[in-house]
Amino acid sequence: MTVAVDLGTTQTGEPAELDLEELLSTRLLVQGNSGSGKSHLLRRLLERSADWVQQAVIDPEGDFVSLAERYGHVVVDANRTPAELTRIARRIREHRASVVLDLEGLDAEVQMMCSAAFLNGLFDADRAHWFPMLIAVDEAHLFAPAMSGEHSEEARRASLGAMTNLMCRGRKRGLAGVIATQRLAKLAKNVAAEASNFLMGRTFLDIDMQRAADLLGMDRRAAERFRDLETGNFVALGPALSRRPMPIRIGPVETAGRSGRPSLMPLPETPREAMEDLIFTATEEDKAAERRAIERPQSNAAPRIEGAAAAIATRELLERVAAAPSVSERHEPIDDDPRSPEERAAAVDAIFAEMLQDPDAAFRPVPVLYQDFLTHCRLKRLRGAETDMAAFRRRLSLARAGVSCETDDEEWQGVVDRAADLPEEMQGVFMMLARAARDEAECPEDAALARAYGSHSPSRGRFLLSFMAERGLITAEADFRGNRVVGITGTDWRTKLPQVKLDAADEARARRAARLARG
Repeated sequence: MTVAVDLGTTQTGEPAELDLEELLSTRLLVQGNSGSGKSHLLRRLLERSADWVQQAVIDPEGDFVSLAERYGHVVVDANRTPAELTRIARRIREHRASVVLDLEGLDAEVQMMCSAAFLNGLFDADRAHWFPMLIAVDEAHLFAPAMSGEHSEEARRASLGAMTNLMCRGRKRGLAGVIATQRLAKLAKNVAAEASNFLMGRTFLDIDMQRAADLLGMDRRAAERFRDLETGNFVALGPALSRRPMPIRIGPVETAGRSGRPSLMPLPETPREAMEDLIFTATEEDKAAERRAIERPQSNAAPRIEGAAAAIATRELLERVAAAPSVSERHEPIDDDPRSPEERAAAVDAIFAEMLQDPDAAFRPVPVLYQDFLTHCRLKRLRGAETDMAAFRRRLSLARAGVSCETDDEEWQGVVDRAADLPEEMQGVFMMLARAARDEAECPEDAALARAYGSHSPSRGRFLLSFMAERGLITAEADFRGNRVVGITGTDWRTKLPQVKLDAADEARARRAARLARG
C-alpha cells in the first residue's frame, strides 16, 4: 500500500510528495540553520501522516505538544525516572499510541538521559509489538553530538547509543527515524549516515554546505545554492522523495508551536518618569517576599540549592557512585525539610516499595537503581541522610530481602550489629535468613537468596550460605533428604524443616513401623 504525504509544492507548482511506506524503510534527515523552517517541515510531515502511522516525537522545547489537541497525541512529561520512561515506552508500542515526549524545562543532560531511556524502551519492546512507527527527533544534534562537550561522558554515550540504535537497527523493529538538526557538523556521523532521504534547508557555513552537497551528490559550486534558500524551502533527495535533487516549498500547517518566529511590535508609550516608577518602586509582592526572606533566611537558599541539584542531577547519578567520598569527608547535609523524621522515613519507604515493584529491579546494578532513587527523592524533595549512597545500599539490601529495620527487639538489634561485619550487598541476605530463623519458618531456597543478593544464579545462594558459615555467622545443616536448616550464631533461632507430604505407600510403611515399635 502506497501512501503519498503531501509536503508542499515543487518549483513547477506540482505536489511534492513523500512515499510514507518507503520512508519507514529508509529514514529521513532534515538539516537547516535556525529559522530555516525545520520544525515547520516536521510538523507538516507529522500532521499529514498522523492518520496512517503511529508517531513519537522527541520534543526538547515543547513545541509539538499542540499535536495532542488536533491529532490525539498523548503528551508524556519526561520528568520521570528512567525506569518509568522505559515502561511507558513499551506500553506505547503495545497499544500503538502516538505520543510527544515533552522535555521542556529539563537540564540538557537530563534530557539526554530521558530520551535515551524512552528510545531504548521503544527499541526493546516485545517482538509481537513491532508495529511501524515514525520517530521524529527535533534538534537531533543535542541527543547525538559529534563530539564530547560540556555534558558528562556517560550521558553522551547513553543518548548517542539510543540514537544509533534507532537509525542503524530500528528498521527491523518497525522504527523509522526522522531527525532534524541545525548543523550536520554537530551531528554524529554514524547517525546521519544511516538516513537515505534528505531535506536540506538554508545553510551558511562552508563545512555544513559541503557535507550537505556530499550527501545529495552535488558538486562544490552547486552547494552555494543552500545560502540562497528562503525560509520553508528545502532541497529533497532520496527514494521516498526524488531520485534527483529537487527544490520544494513546504506547505502550511494546521497546528502551531509555542515558539513561533519573532516579530516586531511597537514599544509601550509610557513616559520616562512613569517607567522609572514601574522599574524602581517595590510592589507589595516584593515587600512581602522580603519579609518572608527575613523571617526564614534559608527560604531563599533552598530553591538555588535545589536548582543546582537539578542542573547536575545526571552527573551526580552516574559519577557519584564511582567517586563517592567516605562519610566522614562529606559535608553535613542541609536539612530544612519541615517534615518529621518519621514522615521522611515513610517517604523513603514508599520510594523503595515503588522501585521494587519492577520485577527486574532485583537484578539491576546498584548504581542504576541509585540513579532512579535520587530522581524519586528529588521529585519528593528529600535531601540529607536519607539519600546517602551508603544508606541506600543498606536499605536496598534489606528491601530486596523483604525485611525491615526492626530495632525495638534487643536480640534482633544484636543480629543487625553482627550483619555489619558482612559486605553491604550480603547484609540483606543475612537478615533474610535471620528473620526466617526467628520466625521458625523454612529456610529460603537458593534462588530466593540469590534474588535477594541481586543475582539470577541459584549457585550464588549456596555460595552466600557457605561464606557466612565460614565466618561463624550462621550454622548450616542438612537432613538425609537434603533439606537445609540454618541457625543464627549467638541466638537459639533456627529455621524449620519443610513439611514432607507422604504418599500412600510411605504412610503405610510409617504405620507398620509404628505398630512394630509398639510390639
